[in-house]
Amino acid sequence: MFSFKKISGGGLRPPKVSAQEVFWSWCGSFLGIGAVAVIHEKMLAPHDLVMIIGSFGASAVLIYGAITSPLAQPRHLLGGHLLSGIVGVGVFQGIGHIPWLAAALAVSLAIVVMQMTRTLHPPGGATALIAIIGSDQIHALGWLYPIVPAFSGALVMLLVALLVNNLSPDRRYPLYW
Repeated sequence: MFSFKKISGGGLRPPKVSAQEVFWSWCGSFLGIGAVAVIHEKMLAPHDLVMIIGSFGASAVLIYGAITSPLAQPRHLLGGHLLSGIVGVGVFQGIGHIPWLAAALAVSLAIVVMQMTRTLHPPGGATALIAIIGSDQIHALGWLYPIVPAFSGALVMLLVALLVNNLSPDRRYPLYW
């Protein structure tokens, strides 16, 4: 039953983030997204391959800005993007001719698969959706999409996260694999 009391809030707000934490989050996200973008521009774009997708922006928030979140851990980052990419391509190839249904089904199935495999990573929902609503260049990748860009781009971002998040004595990443 719906209740306005449930949506009134009342919980504690998160604490203010220190300037040092902001600095390391900025460094990580700049270097992580920058590395993926450079690989795309210099190595893959001439071959019509895509390395960078919009869902990586949300992943950057998690793995550089919210590093203690369970959703930011490597298992979730890599598994979430890979599995959601597979789901998205499968749905697109099956019912991509009905875009509204394919979009809803891809995101919903990606959530279920990530929950069942303990790899829940919210940007994975976007990775599945991009497989449906992406450009012709994305669609042309077919079953390569879960590997390049979804998994490989996430892997590059993870390598940067492992380096940058552990440069500060006050940060530790990952909490688990």
